[in-house]
Amino acid sequence: MLNVAIVGTGAICPSHIKGYLTFPGKCRIVALCDIYPDKAERLKEEFLLDVSIYDNYQDLLKNEDVDLISICTPPYTHSEIAIGSLNAGKHVLVEKPMASSLEECDSMNEAAKKNQKLLSVIAQNRFTTPMMNLKNVLDTELIGNILHTQVDSYWWRGHSYYDLWWRGTWEKEGGGCTLNHAVHHIDIFQWMRGIPTEVTAVISNTAHDNAEVEDISIAIARYADGSLAQITSSVIHHGEEQQLIFQGEKARVSVPWKVKASVSKENGFPEENSELEQKLTDVYENQSALVYEGHPGQINNMINAINNKEPLLVDGIQGRQTLELITAIYQSANLKQTVSLPLTEKSPFYTRKGILSSVNHFHEKGKSVENFSSNNITTGGNY
Repeated sequence: MLNVAIVGTGAICPSHIKGYLTFPGKCRIVALCDIYPDKAERLKEEFLLDVSIYDNYQDLLKNEDVDLISICTPPYTHSEIAIGSLNAGKHVLVEKPMASSLEECDSMNEAAKKNQKLLSVIAQNRFTTPMMNLKNVLDTELIGNILHTQVDSYWWRGHSYYDLWWRGTWEKEGGGCTLNHAVHHIDIFQWMRGIPTEVTAVISNTAHDNAEVEDISIAIARYADGSLAQITSSVIHHGEEQQLIFQGEKARVSVPWKVKASVSKENGFPEENSELEQKLTDVYENQSALVYEGHPGQINNMINAINNKEPLLVDGIQGRQTLELITAIYQSANLKQTVSLPLTEKSPFYTRKGILSSVNHFHEKGKSVENFSSNNITTGGNY
């Protein structure tokens, strides 16, 4: 039985609580921690938890017998809490994005290796049946070489979304929609497609003058073989119609699931390849549905990995790769240049200090609120 503590009791925390409560025979939540203890108390009452409440993670680590720490705090705190927890001999599951900089990611991975503890980064959308099915389709290589990928990470957030004290700032949130919303799609994109060799990007803020950061970005990625990908990240799209499309030499597949395959007529115009479409559909559909999806699916993977029953699907290396691609987008857009990958310590955006000294502030954040009266998340994406 693993003892679990959750640090940070904001909007995403209930997803972790529900995830752990899904496995009462494997784990139990023993502590909640938040700089606003009243928020932790409300969740304790809401979920009828028998837990201790802390207002700082250092006291939690000193006083509680904990095996696993879930970190649900703002991004700028992830590195400190994760490294402190790993050095205290705890396994760590940290919310996306992994950290505020690649330097912090590297320090977190070093701490995990040094202490021989597991570090996992939340990428709950990998743990869905459609995503696993699509990954399996791509792994068959039936669509041929991938020529173009389209990533539409469309979200919508009202102006007041950025009123929260830490949101909309480069220092505390670390970025805008590219980092904190499209991170889901960018993670899946790099998991399925791999890291490109270069990125060219632009960012803008079109509707949120209470935020320093972008509310839309558009990036073009190039691979060594000449194939391209386009990644749009947004919190200005009504309807949140999200998709990932992979155009191969022989067929097109996507999530939400759609398949089209063509062969060439003598004059070069397309003719439907229904046989390949059916074969791809069979591969997609003839897989078992996941028993646990989303946060419960990833939490189950983490618990089983700790107990040496299965490999960890999303480790700190994977978390860093996702942040590396996002960092390249920010570096390209802010410095107005094409950026080559991989990014190294020589990158001006490798450190948090370097990022903060280089990014453009679209607006200066004015008044803010400490907390909203309700933290309900009304959307979770349509993919």
